[in-house]
Amino acid sequence: MTAHVDPAPITRTEDVARLLQPVVVGGDILAYSYVRELHRAFGIESTIVLATQNIKMLSESSFTDYRLEPHIHEQEGLYNALERIAQEVHGAHPEKTLLILGCDDCHARMLSQGKQLLQDLGYVVPYIDFALLDDITQKRRFYEICEELDIPFPKTWYFDCGNGPDELPVDEFPYPLIAKPSNSAQFQDAEPSIEGWRKIYEIESPEELAQVWRSIRASDYNNLLVLQDFIPGGDDAIRTLTTFSDATGDLRVVAGGVVCLQDHDPTALGNPLCIMGEREEAIISCAKRFLSHVGYRGFANFDIKYDSRDGSFRFFEVNTRCGRNTYYMSLGGQNFVELIVREFVMGQPVEYHEAYNPFLYCCVPAYVLKRSMDNQERLAQALKALKATDEPYPLHYAPDSFKHNMWAKIMHLNQIRKFKRFYWDTNGKQLK
Repeated sequence: MTAHVDPAPITRTEDVARLLQPVVVGGDILAYSYVRELHRAFGIESTIVLATQNIKMLSESSFTDYRLEPHIHEQEGLYNALERIAQEVHGAHPEKTLLILGCDDCHARMLSQGKQLLQDLGYVVPYIDFALLDDITQKRRFYEICEELDIPFPKTWYFDCGNGPDELPVDEFPYPLIAKPSNSAQFQDAEPSIEGWRKIYEIESPEELAQVWRSIRASDYNNLLVLQDFIPGGDDAIRTLTTFSDATGDLRVVAGGVVCLQDHDPTALGNPLCIMGEREEAIISCAKRFLSHVGYRGFANFDIKYDSRDGSFRFFEVNTRCGRNTYYMSLGGQNFVELIVREFVMGQPVEYHEAYNPFLYCCVPAYVLKRSMDNQERLAQALKALKATDEPYPLHYAPDSFKHNMWAKIMHLNQIRKFKRFYWDTNGKQLK
């Protein structure tokens, strides 16, 4: 890797479009959310986007320099691609600052792990140091911190997939229960070796748990498997919280809401597709304690579920990056990408504020909401919020090209087919 001398810092907002070159790794909804919000906040006309395949809603965007890079899910492949881009950009424009933004857990992990290397190439890397990331993304460690800080979390059991027992004591657990990896990024890397791989497993019987354990135990995944008490309630019992904190771990901006509907595709289970803004002081207070305790800087996303049995909000995990749905913070009143640029690129202090303007973040047609949401009161609230929200769907952006918005519309309508296959035809059960 060739070292790079950093250009002069960007101090004026009006210079951002000229002096900042964003690079996005990934091809999902978050990737386009970065692109549109960079354009909306600063007028940036070209964001370099790296992906492994041609995602039309991104490649047809007027605001992307879209590049196919087949090896960006591998550490060496990602770093090599970013080195080539740094040499290209600084060769033509030595005055420009590079900003790297990832979309997936594996990218956050690799960007954090290679932070010094990438900074030497001239990238601003808005991710926490790897030692902290590796610590708090291990679910067992996350729950240990939660217990220390009096943050509620589900009853949990752990089993070592590398050196654990050949068979689990499956008759000793309550059912249904949830099974998931302690380390999501490592589990995703092991997907080809796991028969019946799912992001999260909804286990209904001892026999099913035994089968799942055997398939994971025999795979390349050698970290912990987490078993958890199933907290009753549908999608609208799930809460999401997005936080942005400064270098001292002090919470500066927060947004959150009720997950009215989540994705039920087994490969994307748990990704919120519809979020309605709603403030819960208990959730914010818990997150604030966590961020301060670990000294967290930048964006974090917390997954939480309301437990009707005791009225608590139980924390499941922290994601050490912007989430696929972080665009909802923009709907709540704070352009989320602006925070990254101000904190990490410009070094400007961010005054504390909350992004809870009424909103509905929604990636599905209203028809899907009406057919999928059982809570009629929540449905009525969501439909009312949908009518009142400008641009609730992050992939639709009027200033972008006709082709981009056409592909965004196709993806929107395709949710009807997906929900029929993975939710309506299965009576709400996980497809296995």
